[in-house]
Amino acid sequence: MSLPSFRTIDPATIKPSELHPFLVGAVAPRPVAFASTVDAEGNVNLSPYSFFNCFGSNPPILVFSPANRVRDNSQKHTLQNVREVPEVVIHICDYAMVEQMSLASTEYEKGVNEFVKAGFTEVPSQKVKPPRVAEAPAAFECVVEQVIELGQNNGAGNLVICRVVLAHFREDIVLPSGTGIDPFKLDAIARLGGDWYCRASGSSLFEVPKPNRNMGIGIDQLPEHIRNSDLLTGNNLGRLGNIEATALPDAAEIEAFRDDPLVAYTLSKYEKAPQEQRQQLELLGKKLLEEGRLVEAWKTLLLAQPK
Repeated sequence: MSLPSFRTIDPATIKPSELHPFLVGAVAPRPVAFASTVDAEGNVNLSPYSFFNCFGSNPPILVFSPANRVRDNSQKHTLQNVREVPEVVIHICDYAMVEQMSLASTEYEKGVNEFVKAGFTEVPSQKVKPPRVAEAPAAFECVVEQVIELGQNNGAGNLVICRVVLAHFREDIVLPSGTGIDPFKLDAIARLGGDWYCRASGSSLFEVPKPNRNMGIGIDQLPEHIRNSDLLTGNNLGRLGNIEATALPDAAEIEAFRDDPLVAYTLSKYEKAPQEQRQQLELLGKKLLEEGRLVEAWKTLLLAQPK
């Protein structure tokens, strides 16, 4: 198999402004921390940051980075504010508010309230001074535990380590079981490079069974004809390798599966063309696999094994 060509970049040899679009374009999509803060005089600021994620649940820690501006090395008002008043409300944004959220990133003068500029509704927080965005589907009231400077140069990050002291989730996004968040109802957005965003909804959402729920056999244990198939993708092989050895179909189950209508049709139609028959069985196995019918896919693919 031939390997693709790569563009290799040494950060030490190019300007930060040239490296930046490659970093944010490749490390994507990134969740957005829509952060509200206040300064020592009580002026409110609201701004989005896509250098952001959750870093623990006990204690509950969120970290975002208002990096120094690449353009002129100036610091964001959010960073100045959390140093003056070490509190922040971090909001999660949905598609319904993405344009307003983007507007709030405008570099207004210090003291200008982006809630007003972007048309958001202020709601008093319960445990911290900065207000909440009423329109956001989720909000985390946080105290700032630490600010870590990662450098003094243009584009250098400033890690704002936040401990959640109170969380708010709009009722309609909570699963009926009350055990978590429904991703279809959340309709979250995420940041890519340039002006690009993505929307986590509809057909873009998919499930991958967590391997830590079982001990998968691994791709290295797949039969050779499956492992070396030209029709099965790496994702297909990964799903096949995520089955436990005890769940694999035995010889009797595989033989009985010959009576499945689609399998029986394929075996019959291509009886006199063994190579085409194996290819069609692999295609059928791939289809079953992508429909989530793992054991049936295994049976079909094992029937495709060369004699």
